[in-house]
Amino acid sequence: MFTVITGAQFGDEGKGKIVDLLAEEYDIVARFQGGDNAGHTVVIGEETYKLHQIPSGILVGTTALIGPGVVLNPFTLTDELNMLKDRGISVTPETFGIDAKASIIMPYHIAMDALGEVSRKDKIGTTKKGIAYAYADRVLRNEIRLGDLFDEDRFYEKIDRLLPAKKETIAKLGGNPYDLFPDEEIKNLLKIGRELEDYSVDVSYEINNSLRAGKKVLAEGAQGTFLDVVHGTQKYVTSSSTIAGSACTGLGVGPSQVTKTIGLVKAYITRVGNGPLPTELDDEVGQHLVDVGHEFGTTTGRKRRCGWIDMPLLKKSINLNGYTELVLTKLDVLTGLETIKMCVAYELDGERIDYPPLMTEDMERCVPVYGDNSGWDEPIGHIRNYSELPEGARDFIEYIEKICRIPVSYVSVGPERDQTIKVDANRPKDPRCNPINRKLF
Repeated sequence: MFTVITGAQFGDEGKGKIVDLLAEEYDIVARFQGGDNAGHTVVIGEETYKLHQIPSGILVGTTALIGPGVVLNPFTLTDELNMLKDRGISVTPETFGIDAKASIIMPYHIAMDALGEVSRKDKIGTTKKGIAYAYADRVLRNEIRLGDLFDEDRFYEKIDRLLPAKKETIAKLGGNPYDLFPDEEIKNLLKIGRELEDYSVDVSYEINNSLRAGKKVLAEGAQGTFLDVVHGTQKYVTSSSTIAGSACTGLGVGPSQVTKTIGLVKAYITRVGNGPLPTELDDEVGQHLVDVGHEFGTTTGRKRRCGWIDMPLLKKSINLNGYTELVLTKLDVLTGLETIKMCVAYELDGERIDYPPLMTEDMERCVPVYGDNSGWDEPIGHIRNYSELPEGARDFIEYIEKICRIPVSYVSVGPERDQTIKVDANRPKDPRCNPINRKLF
C-alpha cells in the first residue's frame, strides 16, 4: 500500500498530528518535498515536538525517510536528531534514512533569500530559509548534494567553482560576501556530513522493495496545495510541488503504485505570508480563530491570517490531488461561534463562479459568497464517537462531504493524538460521497 497525504489548503492543516496518528499503521513514512520551512507540531501527553524535516512517524517507531525531492538544511537536521535522542526517541540507521541526492541548503542560499526579500517592492513573505535558491541551484545544476558532504575533495572542488559567483550575487544584493562562508562553517558542514553518512540510503530502492514485499508506505508532503510552485497562487507560493503527484517524483516511485490519497482540511482556512485569501476575517471571529486555534507558524512564529473554510478552493484541491478521503482538523476551534460560515462560491466582476479563477490577480478580486451553518457551544475535545458530536458540527461535516463527494474519514477535535474521531465508514451519508458516483467538478 502506498498512501500520499497532503494539505488541501495553504499548509498548517495539522499534518504533523495526523501523520503521527496514521504512522502506526505503516512501515515507512517518507517526506517527498520542501525543506525546513515546513513545521509540524505533534502533542503526545505532556510532550510537544516541533519537527521541520524529519517525518513525525519517527515518534512512534515507524521508519522515517527523507527523499531526494527534499532540500536539506544539515544544521537544522542535526538539531532535530539531537532533540529526539535527548528525549528518548530512538534514531538509528534502521529507523531513519536520507537520500544522498537530497540538495543541501547552503549558507549562501539563506543569505540570498533574506537579501532578495528585502530588495523586493512587492513582498512574497518568504521564510528566508534559502529554499527557493536551493531549488534554483538544483535546476541550474549548481547544487551541493548530501552525498557531496561525504567526499571532502569533491565538496571543495564544487565550492571553489560555485563560491565566486555566489559572492558576486550577494554583493549585488547589498550583502557582505566576505562574511559569507568562513572556514569554520565549512569544517562544521563536513563534520555533519560525516555524521549523516551512516543514514544515507537510496530512498527509491528502499520504498519500491518495501512495496513489493507487501509493506505499507505513507508519503508525507510539506506546506499545502495552494503553495504549489505550478498550481498555487503564484507568486505567493513555495518553491516545490506540494500536490500528491509530486510524491512519485520526489521519492522515485511510479504513479501506478499509489493506492490512496488523503487530503487534510482545516475546519477554517489559514495562510502565512502574502497572497490572496478571499475569506480572510479581520474581525472578532478572525481573532477567535487565531486565539483558540493558536494560529502562529511553527517555523516562523508569524501570526497566521484566518478565514472561513473555502469550498471552491477545496474543489480545486480535490482535482489537483485526486483525494480519495478527507481528514478534517481543528473542528474544536469553531466551538462557541453562534454561526459558522462556509464560502460556497465567489463573485468576480459581477459574475458568480463556484471554482477558483486561474490567475492570482483575479483571485485577489474574488468576493466570497457564504452559506450559514448553526454553531455549537458545548466543548467537543472529549468526544470520540461521531454520533456524539453536536448536530451543528455533524451538519458542517456532512455538508463538506456533500459538496466534495468524498468521505471524511477522521475528525480532529484537539491537538493531542487521542483527540481524534475515526468516522464510522458505515454511517449514513450522501450517496455522492461514493467514489463510484463522483464526477469532476
